[in-house]
Amino acid sequence: MEDRISEPELVLVFSGKRKSGKDYVTDLIQDRLGPGLCCVLRLSGPLKQQYAQEHGLDLDQLLGPGQYKERYRTDMIRWGETRRHRDPGFFCRLATRGARQPVWVVSDARRKSDLEWFWSEFPRQTRSVRVESSEETRKQRGWSFTAGVDDAESECGLDRDVKFDWIIRNDGDASSLDEQLQPILKLAQEAATSSSSADHH
Repeated sequence: MEDRISEPELVLVFSGKRKSGKDYVTDLIQDRLGPGLCCVLRLSGPLKQQYAQEHGLDLDQLLGPGQYKERYRTDMIRWGETRRHRDPGFFCRLATRGARQPVWVVSDARRKSDLEWFWSEFPRQTRSVRVESSEETRKQRGWSFTAGVDDAESECGLDRDVKFDWIIRNDGDASSLDEQLQPILKLAQEAATSSSSADHH
């Protein structure tokens, strides 16, 4: 295990379509648990980092929400696929490097290979969560269908044949979202507590 100091107690792997609000939900979980117990890992972070490095691009702009990222999105997806075919765990390993907290929240799994990597590395700890929103809600958040992106594996790879541990509806109703997150937060809090009690024995 290179660069990994501690095993996580719980790995929550989130997936969902563009503008389903994955980041919102995962940030909410981190807020509740606190950054000492919970870290948010973004698989797209290291992907964009590598891509920017190899193509001499501006990483900050690639990580931002603007047009710059959209200009490179299709090529970046293609480039990422090639890396993954060679080494399915490549971006997962980069993303988890240096994570120390007992609870890891992976905010943007997009493919079976992402989930499979976590299932095989952390079989006991990994739970999968799908965030879903209606097309209506996603449009209000600025989504519009883009061919080559919304019908590509990076958006559709987890649409079927995956048994998620939880499916969360995120259509902008805060109290309903809160309610749906309760069992996940409870599990995360238990995991975090068991890790701190393990440290004291």
